[in-house]
Amino acid sequence: MYILLALIFIVGYLFIALEHPLKVNKAASAVITGMLIWTLIMLGQSDLFHGEHEGTEGLLHHLYEHLSEIASILFFLLGAMTVVELMDAHEGFRVITDRIKVTNKRTLLWVVGILSFFLSAALDNMTSSIVMAALLRKFIKEKEDLWLYAGLVVIAANAGGAWSPIGDVTTIMLWIGGQVSTVNIISKLILPSLVVLIVPLIWLSVQAKGRLELIDVPEPEKGEPAESLTKAEMYLIFFLGLGTLLGVPIFKNFTHLPPFMGIMLGLGILWVVTELLHWRHPKWRERKFMTVSSILSKVDHSSILFFLGILLAVAGLQTVGHLNDLALFLDRHLGNIYAINAVIGLLSAVVDNVPLVAGAMGMYPMTQFPQDHLFWELLALCAGTGGSILIIGSAAGVAVMGILHIDFIWYMKRLGFPAFLGYIGGIITYWLMW
Repeated sequence: MYILLALIFIVGYLFIALEHPLKVNKAASAVITGMLIWTLIMLGQSDLFHGEHEGTEGLLHHLYEHLSEIASILFFLLGAMTVVELMDAHEGFRVITDRIKVTNKRTLLWVVGILSFFLSAALDNMTSSIVMAALLRKFIKEKEDLWLYAGLVVIAANAGGAWSPIGDVTTIMLWIGGQVSTVNIISKLILPSLVVLIVPLIWLSVQAKGRLELIDVPEPEKGEPAESLTKAEMYLIFFLGLGTLLGVPIFKNFTHLPPFMGIMLGLGILWVVTELLHWRHPKWRERKFMTVSSILSKVDHSSILFFLGILLAVAGLQTVGHLNDLALFLDRHLGNIYAINAVIGLLSAVVDNVPLVAGAMGMYPMTQFPQDHLFWELLALCAGTGGSILIIGSAAGVAVMGILHIDFIWYMKRLGFPAFLGYIGGIITYWLMW
């Protein structure tokens, strides 16, 4: 049964990777994988645990614990995507897109990469990726170009999130757990994280030639909703939405509530404001597609189900001990701190980095590696940036994949290798700093 669970995960992962050739939605494969793993855990608990567990009630308790963590992520993703779509529907992003005049492919690569890098440090990698994906969709016309720049956003956002205490969920875990301190993690990882981004940027810049074909955003015709949208109202929607996204880390810091509470509070405020604007402009009341209720129906719910399925599958493997056994295997056969963390980072491209980091935190006590030890810093760097090698290896990648429907195989062919080079470059840079 123990081996069967691992095989089911591998087969499910293959179905996800081969979504387009098989013509089976990745969400369906992920959901089946997650539910099947937990079904077999419950049915085969006597073989898996040999009586060394709390029985069915104990397993249900573990399931609900994992589900609460997963639901927190899913509701945050749902709230953030809705805020972004609401800003988009009310022409909020024209505040930025009207100012983007760069058509040179190389120049825009660096602009998008650096902007995503620092934005993810201030927000978090998933939120910044959602914002940037929405922006890119507004002015890049060709699908290949759009996917390329969106893929770069994933790499940049994960790199930017690794050196900030609030930039990535794994760094947050280490920060809250006391393994790293704020000033130290910033000072030690900002340069290696920047290298993780710069190397793929150079690689892509060499290949990029010519100019982009941008979407020409027409001025609203007479009678259209945007005609009655004043500049002040446009700025209000944009900055209120951006403030909601930016305010989540501050909200969490002051209230100690999970991030989804902050994003939902902001969404509620934005919801009320847009409803009031609709009543002010009679023409807008006829445009049902601009309401939150309508926008919620446009959000890609299949991506949310995909996230649910894959995270539940990983949680199941964690519950039966696969991840702990993997961590022990690495410790026994590699031993070297750099090698262990490098492999953990590579594994995070396939398996969610949260349980991997959680397993490492449980396996290595702080009596062995005290606060700000190079093990914890390197773990934050590797686990945070290794997920960029495959697009489903990070929350940022999953979010962008869902919004822009990026093909898994396409990303692996075009961006997998440069992301890997950046990952290795970041580790070498950190090693040289010591």
